[in-house]
Amino acid sequence: MEEYIRSRVPWSTEPSLKFKSTEVGVDHDDLIEGIKQGKNDAEMAEEFDVTEQLISHLRDHFMRHGLGSIMGQD
Repeated sequence: MEEYIRSRVPWSTEPSLKFKSTEVGVDHDDLIEGIKQGKNDAEMAEEFDVTEQLISHLRDHFMRHGLGSIMGQD
């Protein structure tokens, strides 16, 4: 009897942080720098001229997935 092991592909369908931030007009590198400097959502929202909720979403993505969403095992 042959046993099938579920494939563990090294990718995800979740868009990367760079893709998400670029899509909404937020400079990816500046976003990362703001997080690194400890800026809060309100400060970055004002800097990028977007809502705090958007920055909160991007920050949450970074905290959960890092810079990319590539996950998997060999």
